[in-house]
Amino acid sequence: MKIKQPKKRSKVRIFLGKNYYCFRRYIKWYFGSKKYADEKQNEKLKYTMFSHKTPLFRELKDVDMWLQDNKINNLKIAVPKINNIIIRPGETFSYWKLIGNTTKRKGYKKGMELFYGKVTTGYGGGLCQLSNLIYWMTLHTPLKVTERYRHSYDVFPDSNRKQPFGSGATCVYNYVDLQIENTTNQDFQIIVYLTDNHLVGEWRSNTIPIYNYKVYEKEHHFNREYWGGYTRHNTIHRKVYNLKGIELRDEFITENHALTMYEPMLEEKVN
Repeated sequence: MKIKQPKKRSKVRIFLGKNYYCFRRYIKWYFGSKKYADEKQNEKLKYTMFSHKTPLFRELKDVDMWLQDNKINNLKIAVPKINNIIIRPGETFSYWKLIGNTTKRKGYKKGMELFYGKVTTGYGGGLCQLSNLIYWMTLHTPLKVTERYRHSYDVFPDSNRKQPFGSGATCVYNYVDLQIENTTNQDFQIIVYLTDNHLVGEWRSNTIPIYNYKVYEKEHHFNREYWGGYTRHNTIHRKVYNLKGIELRDEFITENHALTMYEPMLEEKVN
């Protein structure tokens, strides 16, 4: 897939566009037909479906450490709004509907944000780590991701990457949302919390799990585009196994296409 050279948008166009899409999201939240999950339960559901953790501190080129400190502050405010949420059959989890707007008045600080491929700052910055974690965990459950947005830019080269490129979910209040529907007949509960060094998450259920999942990538490659930039591509799939380890099916999840903001060391074939 060829990606066109990005166009610069005026500040007025960006402002008007953002407000238009925010307004549309509010209409969907409050007047749409979806039933959004908002019930909390302090007692954990019995069975762990999948758990994962990600480090709070990462070595990122040209990124000041205070931005990561502020990210942790922002996570400490946002995480309790999601922790212990129960998703009943037929309900939808909405990341931003639960967290709300990340304003200074609520205690959020300026953290790292990515804007048109550049590192900037904004109140609530850094919360993509939470949406990335939730999306990755959800791919290892029978829950259905109904809305997810990929990162349009690949800003940093891989550094000790353990998950496939493009296996996260970007977030911008409120129109770039992560939504997950419970299409099963069992309850699910999300558990998220911070330790000194990690953001930790679990999906739990009231029913014993009957499947295991392996998420992997295919067709990963870089392209050098006709206009001089580089792009990165892959597809994400998952294999579904029963508890005896027998593969039942191999499912396509999504495809990713991003502009790289660095010149990759191309060991792979460049078109």
